[in-house]
Amino acid sequence: MSIHVIARLTARPEHRDDVARALGPLIAGSRTEPGNRQYDLFAAADGSPVFHIVEAYDDEAALQAHRDSAHHRTYRATVADWLAAPPEVHVLAPLDVAGA
Repeated sequence: MSIHVIARLTARPEHRDDVARALGPLIAGSRTEPGNRQYDLFAAADGSPVFHIVEAYDDEAALQAHRDSAHHRTYRATVADWLAAPPEVHVLAPLDVAGA
């Protein structure tokens, strides 16, 4: 069964652009991971320093491999002081997903 994740990242306003730049390598690396089905980045439409990442994985093992990946560890270390709050991560099991 696939696993979906929605992560909300709130940057400190003065570091919004830094976080956005740091997300580039994370997005690129994550999209190449085995078992990754989706890894899409969204910014708040109102211009606030909030980002959302919508993710989908084949299974729990693929999600764990993502969390253990070098690009994920590098991203977390890079932005640690640039976030206004810890990331808010919701791991979801699909109930009714179009195209699934």
